[in-house]
Amino acid sequence: MRFLQNDDLGKLLLRLCVGVLILLHGVSKLMDPTSLNGIAHQLSGMGLPSFIAYGALVGEIVAPLMAIVGWQARIGGLLMAVNMIVALILVHTSQLWTLNSQGGWTLELQGMFLFGALAIMFLGSGRIAARPD
Repeated sequence: MRFLQNDDLGKLLLRLCVGVLILLHGVSKLMDPTSLNGIAHQLSGMGLPSFIAYGALVGEIVAPLMAIVGWQARIGGLLMAVNMIVALILVHTSQLWTLNSQGGWTLELQGMFLFGALAIMFLGSGRIAARPD
């Protein structure tokens, strides 16, 4: 059963899962740059500068790539977590305390991204990484 005790492999799987799934959202935004207009509009509606919308690209492209390759994975995890908190505030606040039709939390996916990113931030990359920390 010793083969089940591989923290570094577990960290790699977590980094790959969270990183790739969030990266797909960033690639989608790159393929359709007008999607950033909606984020910019929401930010300006809250009295914030609209250029902050480009932070979504940092949180959904740069940070996931950092986590995937294991270079500064803790910082990548932090950036992804901040990105998810901003997404929750801008888009999902009304769903925070709601359940879906199957009885699960409406924000399961967003919650998994947020807490997975926080786990990466606290755990680091492990030894299977471009630059282990």
